[in-house]
Amino acid sequence: MPEISRFLGIVIAIYYKEEHPVPHFHAIYSGQRASFSISDLRLIEGRLPKRVVSLVLEWAFEHRDELMENWELARARKPLKWIEPLE
Repeated sequence: MPEISRFLGIVIAIYYKEEHPVPHFHAIYSGQRASFSISDLRLIEGRLPKRVVSLVLEWAFEHRDELMENWELARARKPLKWIEPLE
């Protein structure tokens, strides 16, 4: 799993082999998973506790450009860049 950030027990990842054409990232927390679109920062698949969704969205809003850059790197099969965690 290409992990790009980790904070408060939440792991953020972008996978290299994605079938979905929509740029997105994954959040994993306590065995639960969800996918979020990068362009409009909405939950597109899965479930997480409401508080965790809020934290993920707060972080993603601050790092949207970096997320998109990592999406493009993943599509090109290049190494992903680490993104600073939520402070």
